[in-house]
Amino acid sequence: MTSALTGLPFDDIRALISRLPVADEDAVAQVRARDTDLTKPAGSLGRMEEFAEWLAGWQAKAPPRVMRPVVAIFAGNHGVAAKGVSAYPQSVTQAMVENFAAGGAAINQICSTFDLGLKVFDLALHVPTPDITEEDAFDEAGCAATMAFGMEAIAGGTDLLVIGEMGIGNTAVAAAIYHALYGGTAADWIGRGTGVDDAGLERKRSAVERAVARIGGPGGDPLEILRRLGGREIAAMAGAILAARFERVPVIVDGFVATAAAAVLHALDPAAIDHCLVGHVSAEQAHADVLRRLGKRPVLDLGMRLGEGTGAALAAVLVKAAAETHAGMATFAQAGVATKG
Repeated sequence: MTSALTGLPFDDIRALISRLPVADEDAVAQVRARDTDLTKPAGSLGRMEEFAEWLAGWQAKAPPRVMRPVVAIFAGNHGVAAKGVSAYPQSVTQAMVENFAAGGAAINQICSTFDLGLKVFDLALHVPTPDITEEDAFDEAGCAATMAFGMEAIAGGTDLLVIGEMGIGNTAVAAAIYHALYGGTAADWIGRGTGVDDAGLERKRSAVERAVARIGGPGGDPLEILRRLGGREIAAMAGAILAARFERVPVIVDGFVATAAAAVLHALDPAAIDHCLVGHVSAEQAHADVLRRLGKRPVLDLGMRLGEGTGAALAAVLVKAAAETHAGMATFAQAGVATKG
């Protein structure tokens, strides 16, 4: 997949998006037909039935199975953190990456409890992207290369990809992307992130406003918005989402920051994230608005705002259960249970 990003990088990315695989409707139809024969009232499993159909369509397999789920966490650092937009120092990003490796983070506990694979990608933490209030995050080649790096998330094989992130200051970066994509005011898109106080929230608002004003205000090409405002982890997650689409791997996107990667792709082509579920709605106040714009109903609403892929990983547990329930349930005939009527 990364070999496709040669020549003029953004032109190649647009070319990839122009030939996205679509869902396998035959697989969906097979799941739907089997569902009518299972030992339960029609529709009684609610969204679990929807998840089974979604998996089948994007895996092109009926019944769908989730045997090798992988949580991929992308970690990046941001020059804008120097503007005091976070309650924590930038050094926490590296410390948390080490915590992931030691098994001490929340995501480690979720993955070990529910048998989810975990990969962590360190995106040059020692070289933060520039302060986006003053200069662009990337040049075009650097942005495309980072997207290509993110495509490696599916190397080694997976049948369900969960994407998450770690990066001090990245809720400000995500807010700037949303502001540039959707307009409004900077205040519409910011939240308290890691728990900034009122003064920190004002610094964050100012930084987002200045960053978007620097690139000419809201509007413009989505890849240019990503290039000029995005962090490495957001660009890498966008690449991971694209690679998964071409390999027929369904994706569950985490919260406020991870959704920014999906939002860039959606702005290029709304169909580009059809193979994605959003795992949860973040406690960050703007996330629900973003999900409405993307036409995505979150799997969970638990008031979470940790990142690390935690909400999406919990959603993956339900998706895996949906697949196993559909595949393992007996039909009325197999169980000797009479149908109604």
